[in-house]
Amino acid sequence: MTAATCATPALKAVAAARTRVRRRLSVALVTAAFALLGLLAARVLLGDYTVTIPDFFRIVTGTDIPVAGFMVMESKLPAALAGALAGVAFGAAGSIFQTMLRNPLASPDVLGVSLGASAGALGSSVLLGWSGTPMSLAALVGSLVVALLIHLVGGRGATASHRMILIGLGISAALQSLIQWLLMRSNIHQAQDAMVWLTGSLNSPGWSGIARLAVVLAIGLPVAAVLARPLRLIELGAEAATALGAAADRTRLALMAVAVLITATAASVTGPIAFVSLLAGPTARRLNGGRPSIPLSALIGACIVVAADYLTKYVVPGSLPVGVLTGVAGAPFLLLLLIHRPTLARK
Repeated sequence: MTAATCATPALKAVAAARTRVRRRLSVALVTAAFALLGLLAARVLLGDYTVTIPDFFRIVTGTDIPVAGFMVMESKLPAALAGALAGVAFGAAGSIFQTMLRNPLASPDVLGVSLGASAGALGSSVLLGWSGTPMSLAALVGSLVVALLIHLVGGRGATASHRMILIGLGISAALQSLIQWLLMRSNIHQAQDAMVWLTGSLNSPGWSGIARLAVVLAIGLPVAAVLARPLRLIELGAEAATALGAAADRTRLALMAVAVLITATAASVTGPIAFVSLLAGPTARRLNGGRPSIPLSALIGACIVVAADYLTKYVVPGSLPVGVLTGVAGAPFLLLLLIHRPTLARK
């Protein structure tokens, strides 16, 4: 029996395993996509004012239907699209950070990237009176400054990811104080609007903000998909990834820049909706058999935001901002992750 003959069963087993992995991911992606479509349909067509499917298509193609046209084009559809796009951004960014740093706690919320966007946007609004695109740029600058600090201070080596998380927690505490100071500098109307925005809200996203976020995602996600190819090697550690030919540091920095870009843009439109990044990544891993998937995390993030928005609008009393519900769901999830990561405290 030759060596080639002996290797044939092993190669067939590897090919079968890869086929099962691809099939599982495909099923998860299709299921998540259909779930998102169903949630979007429920958010737009149902609720306190129901719209029929034929009327919906007539409205979006330009037919003027009194009341129904206003409800769809100015309230329901913008909120649904903004929630889906923001969920895609937060879910994808969370998966990038968690895979890149090899830790399920490494989300933009925990690392302080979302708070950096909040501080930049709020500071530009309160101190400079900016809004729209200039405020989005200020949010991006705030996120980039936080990410750069984390990258520079975190350093390299086997414990770099754990140091980055601890540094992010410290930066988050400082940014919370800065945000509180900015709120004190604002008038009562600015403070009220800012508190709703800081919680994460889909009440008035605006079509210009939705278009801006859609453009950034259309550019950022394909770039992230190309850059993410060495992520499985980076998960083995920086030294092992470098030995196998992956430029770990350059890849990590480029992916961090893309994740920060989409996070800051989403936060400038909807506010930093809490814990979506934290929830989406581990959920996608569980559905994908323990393997990371940026597209699946993005779809799950969108499902989480749209579902939470529907519940806060039509099920939970009080018409709460969507970030309140995701925060309530994310807090115990964070505790579970901490319980199952006992080594984090000893790093």
